[in-house]
This record gives sequence, C-alpha cells and structure tokens, in this order.
Amino acid sequence: MSVAKQVRTISWQEEVTAAAGEEPEEARRAPGGSSPAAAVRLRPVPATVSSDPEVVPKAERRRFTTAYKLRILELAEACTRPGEVGALLRGEGLYASHLTKWRQLREQGQLEQAAPKPRGRKPDPATPLYRRAKELEQENLRLRQKLRQAEAIIAVQKKVSEILDISLGLTEEPS
Repeated sequence: MSVAKQVRTISWQEEVTAAAGEEPEEARRAPGGSSPAAAVRLRPVPATVSSDPEVVPKAERRRFTTAYKLRILELAEACTRPGEVGALLRGEGLYASHLTKWRQLREQGQLEQAAPKPRGRKPDPATPLYRRAKELEQENLRLRQKLRQAEAIIAVQKKVSEILDISLGLTEEPS
C-alpha cells in the first residue's frame, strides 16, 4: 500500500493536543521507525465549528433616496481639489460608478424630487376589469363635479333667503 493511498482519521483528542501545540503520538516515535507513516507526518486539521449559534442575516441591497442622490451629486460637483471626490465617496461608502449612473439619470430627467414610480407590473388596458375601473373613476369625477355645483347652488339659495328674510321651510312654524 502506497503512502499516498493511506487515509488516517484524526480523533478529537489529537485535534486538541495539536491545537495546544503538543506533538501527536506518532511524532514522538523514534525516527528509525519501520512504518511508512513515519516518513509522512500527518497534521490534524482543526474543525471549523462556530460557537455562535446565531444565524447571520442575509445582506440587503442598499437603496438610495432621490434626495440623497441629488445631495451627493451637489457635494461632488462642489469638490475642487484633487482627491476630494474620492474622500467624499469613501466617507459615504459609495463608488465612482454611483456618481456616473446618477449623473446620467439626472441628465435624462429621471432623477427628480417627484414621487417614486409605482413598482410592479403595469395594468393592461385591454382587460375588462381595467376598463371598468376607468369608467368608474370617470363617473366618480363627474358626480363630484355635480356635487360641488349643487353645494354652490344651495349656498347661494341660503344667502338669498337671508337677504330677503324668506323661510326655506327647513323648520316648521306652527300655524
């Protein structure tokens, strides 16, 4: 049996003695030993056992607000001396590619202080449910306009009745 094919398992005690800096038992044998294992010294591999049972949370992708992006772009453009932009980026934990991308977005007009665009799938205008929702929204708008008009008419009628001292019949007077 060749030396390369020999497989040796290391016991827990041997790992502890190796970690403590002591030599394993085979290393203490006389150098003139007849076993082929004496020629090859096997070193114990320490087991990677974590003493902390807590699960590490998955890293989350950073999200930058539009206001933050615009502020960083302003600060970067205000830098005049060499190395100031790099110091700014190191301090904020950003990369030069962030500045490049944010400048492109600003030039395209996509980096504005407006409300963020809704995420997700866009509604399909061909679906009946979408068409019905649009119809209801238009009807709701029309009814709100009629309500405002009716409230204005009622307010005018109240003022006219106050000016002319006419009872609108809201309260019953005994006859």
